[in-house]
Amino acid sequence: MAKTIKIKQVRSTNGCKQDQVRTVRALGLHRINHTREIADNDGVRGMIFKVKHLVEIVEE
Repeated sequence: MAKTIKIKQVRSTNGCKQDQVRTVRALGLHRINHTREIADNDGVRGMIFKVKHLVEIVEE
């Protein structure tokens, strides 16, 4: 079974750079408090690092 990570959007993308908005959308997040469980790999970790001020990792 592949390892997964749960992320949650905690801030709006209003006023952010266009590449950051696209990164949040690519992670599958669409609104504040939207939570998504996705595969945990280096590519996803890099995307999360790029928008770390907009999302948080949810611990279960």
